[in-house]
Amino acid sequence: MIRFVLADLKRLWAGSVVIVLLIALAVALGVGVSLQERALRLGSARAAEKFDLVIGAPGSETQLILSSVFLQPSALPLISGDNLIDLSEDPRVDWAAPVGFGDFHAGYPIVGTTTTLIDRTGSGFAAGHIFDVEGEAVIGSAVDLAIGETITPTHGRLSEGGHAHGGVNYTVAGKLNPTGTPWDRAILVPIQAVWHVHGLGHEEDEDHDHEEEEAGHDGHDHDHVEEAGHHDDEDEHEHGHEGIDPDAPLGEHWHRGAVPGLPAILVKPKTIADAYKLRQEYRGNGQTLAVFPGEVLTSLYATLGDMKKVLAVIAAGAQLLVAAALLLVTVIHVGQRRRQIGALRAFGAPGGAVFGIVWLELFVLVAAGVLLGFALGCAAAQVLSGIFAAERGFGLPVAFAAEDGMLLLVLLAVAAVLALLPAVLAYRQAPAEALRG
Repeated sequence: MIRFVLADLKRLWAGSVVIVLLIALAVALGVGVSLQERALRLGSARAAEKFDLVIGAPGSETQLILSSVFLQPSALPLISGDNLIDLSEDPRVDWAAPVGFGDFHAGYPIVGTTTTLIDRTGSGFAAGHIFDVEGEAVIGSAVDLAIGETITPTHGRLSEGGHAHGGVNYTVAGKLNPTGTPWDRAILVPIQAVWHVHGLGHEEDEDHDHEEEEAGHDGHDHDHVEEAGHHDDEDEHEHGHEGIDPDAPLGEHWHRGAVPGLPAILVKPKTIADAYKLRQEYRGNGQTLAVFPGEVLTSLYATLGDMKKVLAVIAAGAQLLVAAALLLVTVIHVGQRRRQIGALRAFGAPGGAVFGIVWLELFVLVAAGVLLGFALGCAAAQVLSGIFAAERGFGLPVAFAAEDGMLLLVLLAVAAVLALLPAVLAYRQAPAEALRG
């Protein structure tokens, strides 16, 4: 029976290929949507899992998370820098780190932060070391730069009308191991350098220098710093920002009133209870907004779920249309093969054998289409995930789950049922009637 079916399919290979492809494309649409939506959930959750609490200015919670956690460029309103001092001194906080955005290099976002954030959220260094001075930078694993290369920041993307910060350069000091987050495509520099590039934070430096002079510290050449700062001021005056001292030591212990405004602060509370207390405190004061990234992602997942339902309905409609067309084609095909079926019956083939041949032939076509559709859907999801990861910086893990196995079994069961109609028609044909005419 199987050899007869294979021979028949080989003889009618063109029509068989068309049927298989139609079924495969309809199934691939539904499978691809399901895999991609699940991959986006898993990838975004993994990207945000290291950040428990984000504090920024009142406004859009979604934009705050997209900018501070997923590093999507956007002009966020600033909050008072004193919030960073309060959080750093709060006994409920394990660590708090500022982030500053706005500059780019070769399409990579430059993020100002502290050594604390890199130590607590990074996965170690693949090469080099953490930045030690104001003119050094640490790059993510996906940044196509080498240790020792020079980075010239641009305010905004050059393709969108941004301009370079003349006379400002960073040197790559270290490269981080992969984390599977958007931070793999980030260039991390000291937050004080970002402030200085944009003409902020010099009041704190003056206070710090004054304290060192009073204490009799002589280790840094302040005359050199003043000359360099004056030179950068002249070069950068037309752009409204200043320069950095590449050799200036890092100062990550700030004084109240001396910290410039910040777009966001990433906070690691000590306990879950502390997290909720901090969220309530910094959410209800009218000056700041505190959010859990997981909360925002949940609302986004709800939106994705609605979109998935719409696409699933479209995919189901396409599959129903293909099934109806398939039934029509197979019924016509059985009608055209009346003489062949009659000959089989006349030569002594039992009705059950004819039923089995017709049923198996159709089931093989549908099953092949379903399996090919699963493969195409997975391949499409993998390609889309790769494109998304290259653009956004975090991976989307595409993998089949138990529910996909159940869907496969359901589709194969439906295929088995659909194949019954033409098989029954063939079974009920009388040999004499089939051969007549």
